[in-house]
Amino acid sequence: MNILSLIFTSGVLLLLAYRFYGRFLAKKLGISNLNTTPAHTQRDDVDYVPSKTPVVLGHHFASIAGAGPIVGPIIAIAFGWIPALLWVLLGGIFFGAVHDLTSLVASLRHKGKSIGEVIQTYIGVSGKKLFLVFSFATLLLVIAVFMDIVAKTFVKVPSAATASVGFMLVAVLFGWILRRFEFPFWLSSGMGVLVMYSFIYVGEVFPISLSYTGWIAVLLVYIYLAAVTPVWLLLQPRDYLNSFLLYGMMILGLIGVIFTNPEIKMDTQVSFSVENLGYLFPVLFVTIACGALSGFHSLVASGTTSKQIDKEENALTVGYGGMLIESFLAVLSISAVIVMSRETYISQITTIGPVTLFSQGLGGFIAHLGIPMSISVSFVALTVSAFALTSLDTCTRLARFALQEYGEGESHFVWTSIHKNRHLATFLTVVISAVLLMSGEFAVLWPIFGSANQLLGALALLAVSVWLYKTGVNPLFTLIPMFFMFAVTLSSLAIFTWNNYQSGNLALMIISTLLFILAVVLLGLAKKSLRKVVGSV
Repeated sequence: MNILSLIFTSGVLLLLAYRFYGRFLAKKLGISNLNTTPAHTQRDDVDYVPSKTPVVLGHHFASIAGAGPIVGPIIAIAFGWIPALLWVLLGGIFFGAVHDLTSLVASLRHKGKSIGEVIQTYIGVSGKKLFLVFSFATLLLVIAVFMDIVAKTFVKVPSAATASVGFMLVAVLFGWILRRFEFPFWLSSGMGVLVMYSFIYVGEVFPISLSYTGWIAVLLVYIYLAAVTPVWLLLQPRDYLNSFLLYGMMILGLIGVIFTNPEIKMDTQVSFSVENLGYLFPVLFVTIACGALSGFHSLVASGTTSKQIDKEENALTVGYGGMLIESFLAVLSISAVIVMSRETYISQITTIGPVTLFSQGLGGFIAHLGIPMSISVSFVALTVSAFALTSLDTCTRLARFALQEYGEGESHFVWTSIHKNRHLATFLTVVISAVLLMSGEFAVLWPIFGSANQLLGALALLAVSVWLYKTGVNPLFTLIPMFFMFAVTLSSLAIFTWNNYQSGNLALMIISTLLFILAVVLLGLAKKSLRKVVGSV
């Protein structure tokens, strides 16, 4: 099989899944435009804003994608490219897209609130509190890590910093024009994308150079502003326009593959155990999160995205379709690497890293279109770094939501203030993230993120399964992924706990143990809740 056949077959499978399984899910969930969305019922023009489907899809896709569907699959190829590809396709269709769509619809039916609200309604207040604390802590970790990545990227590649600043300015102007004037949407979009792409050249001519500390200070101010300003002014148009960077990268890479039709050089060997990674189960399913199933997606779907859906039927395109686009990106990531031998892959994955490996692989496809190799590779690398920035400010807004929802119903004046004041909630989020970053603890905690992220996915599936059951819908399509992800997560946490115990890393051992206990407690609360309905489970 050659690369073109692999990509074409994968694309057809994903399209068929959207056409048939997606519509099956929409029918099971009772998705209908007769249901008024929270963007209308809760409209405040800050967080709740009804928006056009392409804009919401662009925001959602830009927020969930980041570097995840690139880094995870490329690392997991160490187990073999065939199991990695199968998990991306089967996981994306039957697990990840189901997880994203059901999380989005559940939020739409609960005033655009997070999965925590669903847990409170159907499992209990204690479950909601646990989930929100866990979500907030996970988001703080992501914010700290992505600030570090973006700041280091801007120091190393000043042209990317200029381009990114330019993207922000274009996004604000684009959002303001859409809001104030009646220009045709296609014309505004075309002009916005054209100007945005022009900043790639501007970045090469006028690079902005600051120190690491200087960029951290700029990013802290930026994420605060991005989290409190109306979504239509910055977050939404920025993500929408940025999504065209990723679309462009994918389309150019695909055209390059069509012109060159490269062969697969990597062997089909499957390794059930890989040194420094572990066993295929559960590590493969934790390593490939974005592209197959990622718990972070439930926070985006039930956080920012659900507050922007104009009509409920749009949820299928945004929730299920958005995940399948990400799965296709993961297929491209795998394709960009398997054009080399296993020996070359092993030697380069540890020296230049997965992002550079992907940039060189996909950049090589694009270069066959007559674009210089250096420019092709730089374009791919810039696209990846741009999406790390989109994930950064989305996470800040999501952490603010989690903090405000936690304070809902609390009588203490501090929590009441946090719940009602988005500026205070955002300020606390930014300060805690900055402390975590400056302390360096984020680097110590990051190895556990994979397991924590998949635990989020399992818990989201648990919440929607209980919601569906209690509303008279057979939740088999969420229960199967839920049980599988709990098996993956609990196995991973158990192994992680034991390995850190043996290595003497008590901090990570304690944290992984607490996460294991959290999962078991929430499972127990869900079982207790269901007993009230059916008598026994």
